[in-house]
Amino acid sequence: MNRNKNAFANGIRDGIPIALGYFAVAFSLGIVAKKAGLNPFQGFLSSMLNHASAGEYAEFTVILANAPYIEMVFVILVTNIRYLLMSCALSQKFDPVTSLAHRFLVGFGITDEIFGISIGRTGRLNPYYNYGAMAVALPSWAMGTAIGIVAGNILPPSVVSALSVALYGMFIAIIIPAARTDKIVGGVVLVSFAASFAASKLPLFYHMSDSMKISLLTVIIAGLAAILFPVNDEEDNHRAADLDKEAAEHDP
Repeated sequence: MNRNKNAFANGIRDGIPIALGYFAVAFSLGIVAKKAGLNPFQGFLSSMLNHASAGEYAEFTVILANAPYIEMVFVILVTNIRYLLMSCALSQKFDPVTSLAHRFLVGFGITDEIFGISIGRTGRLNPYYNYGAMAVALPSWAMGTAIGIVAGNILPPSVVSALSVALYGMFIAIIIPAARTDKIVGGVVLVSFAASFAASKLPLFYHMSDSMKISLLTVIIAGLAAILFPVNDEEDNHRAADLDKEAAEHDP
């Protein structure tokens, strides 16, 4: 019980910067939602169920265009498909006895940033850590959308855009320590940056959404890294045990 409480508290602590960044980005989404005709409650509910900025923007665009539901389903599936990959990757950090209910709840709250702080945790991942991060990050995301709808176009777009930069700075802060510690991870990150830039410029990828590009590059780069730099199972188990011990010693 104490371990779960500590994990939840650590999740809240690490989720606060994410919540602040989410609020700024969701505020700008609220302005788009207002143009699509949503009221504050509808915007709040939408953001509690859809945790991706690209997915919500696509959602509001489809509503604004008065498109059919089938198009809405397809757009949300494409823009959010990368979270399926993140959930599969994150499931490997759970203790094998972790219940299916915990796995589903954690999967529901996966975002790019929550995935980042979760995958970066040492040792086995306690679901209550994710619950703590979700408890502050997701309501802030939803409240930002609702307040953005209320505020409308009061704030200049340049101010909202400037506030959203904090989110990208925070995500960089998540990946840099891991890249500096492990040269292979650092190399994969650099390759990912280069491949993402190339995909944004090559005509071959013009017809793909940003989310589809990210999903495709994730599968290809992660697959190649796993083939070229496999991790020995025995060494990985010893390392995981050491990390579990270290995490237990440092958690308050």
